[in-house]
Amino acid sequence: MASGGEGLLLSVDFEVFGKVQGVFFRKHTQKEAKRLGLAGWVENTERGTVRGQLQGAEEPVRAMQTWLRRTGSPKARIDRAAFSNQKRIQRRDYTDFQIIKSPAAGLAQPESH
Repeated sequence: MASGGEGLLLSVDFEVFGKVQGVFFRKHTQKEAKRLGLAGWVENTERGTVRGQLQGAEEPVRAMQTWLRRTGSPKARIDRAAFSNQKRIQRRDYTDFQIIKSPAAGLAQPESH
């Protein structure tokens, strides 16, 4: 397998609710995802939430889910985090973890297949 010995990979979408915009949540999410070796993206939504996608080995994905539920950026107030579309994947669709600047940019995201 050409995935660098990661074994099975996991992909999961997320959305975080609470005071998560204007508090550097995306920047801290990107930093934590990169620290854990994850790929994907994060963006603000027009509803005042932050959403994105995580891809990587199962253990780091689970650690990032916990971070999104409980930690976030220092000034954030997380009410809840929702996770959906969890699936096993053969390879990552992204090479890095990126911040998407525009709330509407997520509409143009490629399918995660």
